[in-house]
Amino acid sequence: MSHPHPELKAAPSLPEGGLRVIALGGLGEIGRNMTVFEHAGKLLIVDCGVLFPEETQPGVDVILPDFTSIRDRLDDVVAVVLTHGHEDHIGGVPYLLRERRDIPVVGSKLTLAFLEAKLKEHGIRPRTVRVREGDRRGFGPFDCEFVAVNHSIPDSLAVAIRTRAGMVLHTGDFKMDQFPLDDRITDLRAFARLGEEGVDLFLTDSTNAEVPGFTTSERELNPAIEQVMRTAPRRVIVSSFASHVHRIQQVLDAAHQHGRKVAFVGRSMVRNMGIARDLGYLKVPSGLVVSTKELEKLPDHRITLVCTGSQGEPMAALSRMANRDHQIRIGEGDTVLLASSLIPGNENAIYRVINGLTRWGAHVVHKGNAKVHVSGHASAGELVYCYNIVKPRNVMPVHGEFRHLRANADLAIRTGVDPDRVVIAEDGVVVDLVDGRASITGKVPAGNVYVDGMEVGGATEASLKDRLTLAAEGVITVVAIVDADTGALAEAPDFLARGFVHDDTTFEPVVPVIEKTLATAAEEGVGDAHQLEQLIARAVANWAFRTHRRKPLIIPVIIDA
Repeated sequence: MSHPHPELKAAPSLPEGGLRVIALGGLGEIGRNMTVFEHAGKLLIVDCGVLFPEETQPGVDVILPDFTSIRDRLDDVVAVVLTHGHEDHIGGVPYLLRERRDIPVVGSKLTLAFLEAKLKEHGIRPRTVRVREGDRRGFGPFDCEFVAVNHSIPDSLAVAIRTRAGMVLHTGDFKMDQFPLDDRITDLRAFARLGEEGVDLFLTDSTNAEVPGFTTSERELNPAIEQVMRTAPRRVIVSSFASHVHRIQQVLDAAHQHGRKVAFVGRSMVRNMGIARDLGYLKVPSGLVVSTKELEKLPDHRITLVCTGSQGEPMAALSRMANRDHQIRIGEGDTVLLASSLIPGNENAIYRVINGLTRWGAHVVHKGNAKVHVSGHASAGELVYCYNIVKPRNVMPVHGEFRHLRANADLAIRTGVDPDRVVIAEDGVVVDLVDGRASITGKVPAGNVYVDGMEVGGATEASLKDRLTLAAEGVITVVAIVDADTGALAEAPDFLARGFVHDDTTFEPVVPVIEKTLATAAEEGVGDAHQLEQLIARAVANWAFRTHRRKPLIIPVIIDA
C-alpha cells in the first residue's frame, strides 16, 4: 500500500501516454471534493466543492480547494464534470469560473439546475453540458461515460473516464440502496460491464468504509416519519438538508396522508424544492404546499414546516427557532424531526439546538432516538461487492478522512487487489497511472483557501491564529510617546485592553519594563519606530505571560514626541 510521505517533492513531468490524478480536496477531510485528471496535455476536473469551517476557523464562511497548481493551465481544462449537486461537490464552481468563465460544466439535470441557481447569485452564466446515465461524451482526450448511482440526492452519477493510458472509474458519492424512492438504483450491471472491459484505476467513496454491513434503505424510514405525522399533537417542524429531495418527498407523502399542510422555510429550502418540483424530482400532491402566511389560518395539528439547519448552523432556520430569533415560535406540544445525519465535528452545535428546542417544550425526534436518517454512502459490505464486481487493477480511495481512506484500502486488499496497487493519497499528492500501474510520484500545493465575506484567500492560517488569540486571550494596545532625541518615554504610556481582565492599576508594573526596553534600545542605537514597536510588543507579551499567565495579542503604537 503506498502512502504519501512528507518529503515528497514536486512531481516530474508526466510520461508520454500516462494519466495523472491529483485530488485538490476531499482526501483527509469530508468536503471540498475536487480531482484533476491530466492526459495528453489537457485537464479534466471532476467536482469542485467547498468544506465548511470548524470552530477553530472563526469568521470563515467556506473553505475552497487550492487552484494554485492549475491556475496557469486553466486554458487546458476541457471540462468540469459534476457527479451530483451537493455543496461539497459543486460549491467551489463559482470561484473556479471566476478565473475562467467559459469552462464547460457537465452534469445531470438536477445537478446543473442547483448549480445555475447558485451561479446566478454570483452573476455568472455557465456553459453547461447536460448528460444522463448511459451517455458517453468526449472532452478533449477524455472519453466520459456516465453511470447511474444512488445517493442522498437524486440524479447522482459515477463517471468512467477512458484515455489511452487506461480507464478510470470514479464512483462519486454513492450507496447501493436496492429499494430507492425513485427506483433508480446504482447500476451494477454497468459496473460489471466496465469491469469486463478493464478498470485500470478505481476511485471509490470512503465515507462509510469503517461501517460494517450495508446501509439501510431509505424506505425503512417511512414508519418513523409516518408515526410522527400521525401522533404529533400540534405542529411538526422537519429539518433536513435543502438538497435531500427524497427525504423531503417522504415527509410530504406522510403529511398528506395525515391531512397536514406543508410550508417550506428558509431561502435555500424554498429555492431547491422549487427547482426539484419544477423538474419533476419532487412530486407534490396539489394543494399540499402552502405559504407560511396561509399556515397561520390552520389549526396546529394540520401544520408541517420543512426547514434547514439540521447541522446546528447558527444562521439556519432551526437554530434561530431554538434561540427565539425566528418568527416561528416553538412551543409546548410541537414536534421537531431532525431528518439528517450528524456530520463529524458538528455534534456539539446540534445538541445545543436540540437542548434549546426541548427547553421551549418541543419533542425532538432525531437519529439518536428514532429511525429517521440513513446515510447516503456505501458501507463496507457494499464497497466489497463493488470491488468483486469491478475487479480493478489499481485502487485509490477518495472522499474521506485518513481513517476512512485506510479502511477502504484494507477492504480492497481483502478482495484480492495487490497491496502495491492500492494508493492512499492526500490532498495535493500526485498519482500517475503509467503502463497500467498507479503510483505516487510527487505533490503540488493544496492548502486551505478561506472565503471570508467577499474576500477569497485573504484570511490565512496566521490571521486565523490571531482571531483565536483575540477570542481566547484578548488584546492590549500600548500607545507610547517617545522623545525622538533621547529615545525615552515622554509621558506614561496609554493601555487599551479588550477581553483581557484588568483594572486601573493592572498595567502600572509594565511601565518600568517598557522604560527598560527603550533604554536598552537607545544604548544599542535602535531608533527605527517599527523595530521599537516589535521590542515593546515582545516585552509586554513576556510580562503578560509571567504575571497573568495570558497570551494576549499586543498592538504597539509609537508616536514621536
